[in-house]
Amino acid sequence: MSNRSIQNWVPSDIAFKIASLLQELDLCALGSCSRFWRELCGSDDIWAGLCRNRWPALGIDTEQSSSVPEFNPHQLQQQHLDTNLKGWRGFYVNKHHEMASKADAVIAFLDQCISSESVEVNHYLVAMQNMNSMQFGFRDVVLFFFKENLHVLLNLAGLHYCIAWLGVPEDDVMEALSICKICDREICVQWWKLGRWLYGFRLRDESISRRASLRDLVMSEEQEVLDVLHRGAIHEVIRVQISAAKPVTSPWSCQPSS
Repeated sequence: MSNRSIQNWVPSDIAFKIASLLQELDLCALGSCSRFWRELCGSDDIWAGLCRNRWPALGIDTEQSSSVPEFNPHQLQQQHLDTNLKGWRGFYVNKHHEMASKADAVIAFLDQCISSESVEVNHYLVAMQNMNSMQFGFRDVVLFFFKENLHVLLNLAGLHYCIAWLGVPEDDVMEALSICKICDREICVQWWKLGRWLYGFRLRDESISRRASLRDLVMSEEQEVLDVLHRGAIHEVIRVQISAAKPVTSPWSCQPSS
């Protein structure tokens, strides 16, 4: 179908509405169909909206989408910088690569801190603070941290950041976990509380352990675990350790031979 016939069959405002509802990969695929769609799908109005939705912390005003923020090339490795793309689409692509590099840094930090399949809460909270200062959006977390091939503690970090820092609705987080097939992955959180004083003597420190799936944490079924993770080792809690949950095995028994 020619560009002219497409324009005759699909009014421009309807075509724009269709394109504006698509995610990045689908938008690029549609743009490869014809010159008409390529010009429409590459428009600044559409890509400015994608930038605003993905990175709300940037405070992008789509009413002023003609004003593309200056991208600092020093924030990105030279091999990842695409100088051919211009306007909001170019900004989006380069910003995506920048966030991917930042995610790699956070993942490398937590991987380094994970010892014997566990991590101390102070290192975990540093990763959370780094994600916040790097201004990760919800879609960044889904793309870079909700992966099956990553350690479950990295999945947990992304989930916790979405809930506690971004305030993403639990239904949206749950949908993302389900799509990424990680909602049933389990973690174990163990914390130690300072022993209470009784009749002038301090009792032994108390150890508490909780096992939970990522689904349980999102649905607030293990709110105490999230609260402990968010506070860290403070006041009466003297240590918090996070690990991947070990598989549950049935007790071994010897059946008598008949």
